[in-house]
Amino acid sequence: MTYRNPIPTVDIIIELTDRRDRPIILIERQNPPYGWAIPGGFVDYGETVETAAIREAKEEISLDVELFEQFYVYSDPARDPRKHTFSVVFLATATGEPKAADDAKSLGIFSQWEIPDNLCFDHGKIIKDYWYYRNYGIRPRI
Repeated sequence: MTYRNPIPTVDIIIELTDRRDRPIILIERQNPPYGWAIPGGFVDYGETVETAAIREAKEEISLDVELFEQFYVYSDPARDPRKHTFSVVFLATATGEPKAADDAKSLGIFSQWEIPDNLCFDHGKIIKDYWYYRNYGIRPRI
C-alpha cells in the first residue's frame, strides 16, 4: 500500500525590532502562486522545523533571525493550491536591511495597516491571527 502524506513547511513572521512599531517582512513571490507571502518554505529531510525556519529566512530575506516563539500550525489541506502541506509558523525578530533573494522577487516591510491584499496561500489568515495575538495576546483556536 502506498501512503500519501502532507508536506511539512515553515513560515516565519519576522518583526524588525530596529524600526518603529516593529513592522513585518513579506516577500513577493517569483514563482506561482504569485503574490505576497510570509517568508518560508519546505522542511528538508533530516532538518528540524526550527533549522528550516532560520535557513528559509536567510535564503529569502538575507537576514539572520532569532526565533522567539512557535506560533501555531496551519494544516487546512487546501492551504496551498500546489499540494497538501501544513505549516509550522514561527515568530522571529531581526535587525538590519533585508534584501530579496532565492525565490523572492522582491520584499516589503509592512505595518499592521499596510498589509497588501494579494496574499498567497492562507497567509491572510495567518497574518490576521498574528496581529490579533500581538495586539490582544489571544492565540488562534482550534
